[in-house]
Amino acid sequence: MDQTKIFLSESEMPRQWYNIQADLPTPMPAVLHPGTKQPVGPDDLAAIFPMGLIMQEVTTERWVDIPEPILEAYRIWRPTPLVRARRLERLLGTPAKIYYKWEGVSPAGSHKPNTAVPQAWYNMNEGVKRLATETGAGQWGSALSFATGLFGLECKVYMVRVSYDQKPYRRMLMETWGGQCVASPSNETNAGRAMLAKDPDSPGSLGMAISEAVEDAATRADTKYALGSVLNHVLLHQTVIGLETLKQLEMAGEYPDTVIGCAGGGSNFAGLALPFVRDKIVDGRKTRIVAVEPAACPSLTRGVYRYDFGDTAGLTPLMKMFTLGHDFMPPSIHAGGLRYHGMAPIVSHLKDLGLIEAEAHQQNPVFDAAVKFARTEGHVPAPETAHAIKAAVDEALRCRQTGEKKTIVFIASGHGHFDLASYQKYFAGELVDQEYSDEMIHAGLGTLPQV
Repeated sequence: MDQTKIFLSESEMPRQWYNIQADLPTPMPAVLHPGTKQPVGPDDLAAIFPMGLIMQEVTTERWVDIPEPILEAYRIWRPTPLVRARRLERLLGTPAKIYYKWEGVSPAGSHKPNTAVPQAWYNMNEGVKRLATETGAGQWGSALSFATGLFGLECKVYMVRVSYDQKPYRRMLMETWGGQCVASPSNETNAGRAMLAKDPDSPGSLGMAISEAVEDAATRADTKYALGSVLNHVLLHQTVIGLETLKQLEMAGEYPDTVIGCAGGGSNFAGLALPFVRDKIVDGRKTRIVAVEPAACPSLTRGVYRYDFGDTAGLTPLMKMFTLGHDFMPPSIHAGGLRYHGMAPIVSHLKDLGLIEAEAHQQNPVFDAAVKFARTEGHVPAPETAHAIKAAVDEALRCRQTGEKKTIVFIASGHGHFDLASYQKYFAGELVDQEYSDEMIHAGLGTLPQV
């Protein structure tokens, strides 16, 4: 098959999510209670999550059935196309084949509804009336607002202040779907008020916004918490991406040499990568699988693999992950969805085992790659997605030097239609590349909990 776009029919859409925990060569480190430092059980999580999602969080079953109401909602935009980036290949003069899995066709314009829809449904199914969450760039907040609207739930979104100011149309999208969005840190929670007391002009962070959303959920009987990345059940839901991609590549007669995704908390990267990681573990495939992060928030490339809180205020359980420290305050880069101090425990475990690798890039060369992609493939990518594009371009250029005819696959996790102010700053030469000294990185690690 020599097509530019490879589509699956609705009947070929995955009916199960894939759980990498069934195939790991060594088990995941336990999640610990922040007080006792003992492994948490389902009852410890019941205050903020519905039991259906808690059981997905802890299961080691290889395949988890997707309920029919979720499949029905998925059919609004899934399956998504796999696209051969022929024009980009010609621009780069590479012998490599470049494919991208285009998740920008969802109603929210990103991969995030893949987990927002299941999370909303499982909560609704257990009688929950309201969800509280955080959002960085606004993709997750808009996805959850869309999903809660489908199932009749209220939605409260704490949006990182810098993105709240940079991306007002993301806020409008949330409100259009019925969500309520406030800037974080806010005066609506104890955690937010404490943060503002320390820094009234704080740009916010995902860790801060998580603290507010968790507090909101824990203090209201009608409310649970929803997270758009990091946790096991979130990554599980996203595997529809990689499962579809495997089928589409098979239709094209291809198997990738390199699999690439941007990584902030790890959900879109894992969604594409985990089925291919399974092939490395089970079938001995030699695929290079690369997580790409911003140099301004380099948890995988410069962080430490330690137990840490998932939020700034220390309200969450302790997870073993690559982290820069929960007090780490990333700068106000335009890839707001990648401004998180830690990495998903599953992704971190795979990195520690050597099954994946990571690289970090500055935002100016990332935007340069994004513009190349837009001017050849037509889609204007989100700044987060552009990190994956940068790594794919670099790999293709290496193939031009070596003559290798590799097959490169990356996830185009979302469009950048709400990020045009970022492109404006790039064209005006106003984006600043951030460098961190080892001393600054070590300072952020000084408050890690002792486990």
